[in-house]
Amino acid sequence: MEIADTDAVEVSVEVQKGLERRITVRVPAVEIEQEVDTRLKKVGRTARLKGFRPGKIPAKVVRQHYGGQVRQEVMTDVIRTSYSRALAQEQLNPAGGPSIEPLPTESEEHFSYRAIFEVYPEIQLKPTDTIKLETPRVEFDESDVDEMVEKLRDQQAEWQEVERKSAVDDRVVVDFSGKLSGEAFEGGEGKEVPVVVGAGQVIGDFDKALKGVSAGQTKSAKVKFPKDYPSEELAGKKAVFDITVLRVEEKRLPEVDEEFLKKMGVEDGGLDALKEQLRQNMNRELRERLKTETKKRALDGLLNTNSVEIPNVLVEQQINAMQAGAMRRFGIEDPEKAPPRSEFEETARRRVTLSLLVQELIKENDIKLDRKRVEERITEFVAPYEKPEEAARTYRSNHELMAQLESGVLEDQVVDFIIEHAKTKEKAASFKEFMG
Repeated sequence: MEIADTDAVEVSVEVQKGLERRITVRVPAVEIEQEVDTRLKKVGRTARLKGFRPGKIPAKVVRQHYGGQVRQEVMTDVIRTSYSRALAQEQLNPAGGPSIEPLPTESEEHFSYRAIFEVYPEIQLKPTDTIKLETPRVEFDESDVDEMVEKLRDQQAEWQEVERKSAVDDRVVVDFSGKLSGEAFEGGEGKEVPVVVGAGQVIGDFDKALKGVSAGQTKSAKVKFPKDYPSEELAGKKAVFDITVLRVEEKRLPEVDEEFLKKMGVEDGGLDALKEQLRQNMNRELRERLKTETKKRALDGLLNTNSVEIPNVLVEQQINAMQAGAMRRFGIEDPEKAPPRSEFEETARRRVTLSLLVQELIKENDIKLDRKRVEERITEFVAPYEKPEEAARTYRSNHELMAQLESGVLEDQVVDFIIEHAKTKEKAASFKEFMG
């Protein structure tokens, strides 16, 4: 523990485990008393007390009435200023606010306190060319467009009743009631329930029981609930279901005719116009997904290549922000009903770690914000507006929106830098595989 003196303030620093630091600060009591006296004199010149003329209140009376308040103000200022001087002297960079603890002293000549806080880590990045990235190269052809047309037909399909036994992809409408050990259970009964056979909509054993059934048929099916079933009362248990088949239906796809095309928003040009529309939409979605996926892989590469100790205080701040954001999205006002903090911890740690690594990468490589890209991003954002120039001026005048936009552009520049210098390897994938 080193003791240093600066402007009559003594500072000692203790390095704790990890990023925690403890500093002990000693301030001469005489300086505090002098400041208290000075402030009390100022108060005495303007204070108003019953029975005394302004400026004529005895110093003893002023101290009796205002001494406690003034001393508290002085102590607050002393701690603030001496803490700042101590940080500058010891070249410490706190990641968050300190916990202040006044200390008992053997002598009345000094006032002492301890400040406990975490500091930012010292980061030494691995060379960017040690990052290994696999970037996607997506093959896009007309078969993908044709498949999308079929998906649209499937979305517009109608179910028609048939007089035959059910098969995979048919829809079977049933009534059912289930029992555990001969007793009915909550959620074990249903009326007019449609189930697509083989689609994984119900538990496997129940699904198998619906294959090869006909309208009007009744049957009993033994069903075992999975061990990871959401209901603890049913998980891993065996039940017996009595099933009544009301009807069997098969899916009928619509023809790609004028009526179908109008539903898809195509008035002229027929199937070719629909395909061109789909092609443009799919290309746009592909570009966005490629950008998002490439960015994720680049940042994952930076994260996986570098290890860094992170301040817990920053993780806690990130969890607080994420929890508050979730509460706003779900309209939750009662803090007791907030989502558990544990749900956000892993993501919070990743965000904090990446933030520190990205900041260090920017500093080490002197990456400057590209103003041209900022303007291009603004133009892109305001393009849908009726008066884009007016919208752009409004956007530029909003400091919060501009800060978010500039942060996004700078992060894109970091991603570009990583990809440019990392060891990259392309991996081909089909449109269907990549887009899921």
